[in-house]
Amino acid sequence: MLKGEYPVRLLCEILDCAPSSYYYRSIREDDLLIREEIEKIAMEFPRYGYRRVTAELRRRGYRVNHKRVLRIMHEENLIVHVKSYLKTTLSNHHLGRYPNLVKGIQIVRPNQVWCGDITYIKLKKEHAYLSVLMDIFTRSIRGWQISASLDEELTISALMKALSRDVPEIHHSDQGVQYASRRYIQILQERGVKISMSSKGNPLQNAYAERLIRTLKEEEVYLNEYEDIEEAKEKIGHFLEEVYMKKRVHSALGYLTPWEFEHNWREGKR
Repeated sequence: MLKGEYPVRLLCEILDCAPSSYYYRSIREDDLLIREEIEKIAMEFPRYGYRRVTAELRRRGYRVNHKRVLRIMHEENLIVHVKSYLKTTLSNHHLGRYPNLVKGIQIVRPNQVWCGDITYIKLKKEHAYLSVLMDIFTRSIRGWQISASLDEELTISALMKALSRDVPEIHHSDQGVQYASRRYIQILQERGVKISMSSKGNPLQNAYAERLIRTLKEEEVYLNEYEDIEEAKEKIGHFLEEVYMKKRVHSALGYLTPWEFEHNWREGKR
């Protein structure tokens, strides 16, 4: 029998997995859903305490009590630090809004539609935010950025990284102020990109991005405790660019990785 920390680390190196995954206590499936919803509520209503968050969860159909919500908010650092970091709501703004251009269309080629989303990342003593852009057809990550601030620079930085590689025909997102900012819209329009947004309060219209975020949370974020933002960038970047892109197979892609699927598609078009 293996005893002590050294054999555990050695075994994890052999199996190519993080030591934290050995000690990790699995999270109940319904806890995962509630964690995700609490993060969304905290971003949309930054001044809500746990009682208001509990009430909002119940309004959204979740059967929870305030003790459970308080526990999760403590675990996710959403009690003390949230007020000083969350500066904007998701969609409470007077900037431009755009129709949903992807509803019902057939997505049949790379860079036909990109989707974007923002999510909260828990750190050991604070928290940060991740902005990510994904190509829907190939499920390939086009750009990402992590920042301590939830502002337009977060999404613009991820967008500029993505545009340095490719340009989409359509950019789809929620109606968040970061995606509706004048600078963000201008960058897209200057490159001839059509802008699409899901309806307010309808996350299913941005389901591909939501699914990507959930995969990231379940397979990387919830398995680790990041010391600081630099460690989060390193580990999340590795997951997105190496694990998600090159190792993790997708049933929707015929059980290929995004990199393999896109490579094969382009080779077949030559």
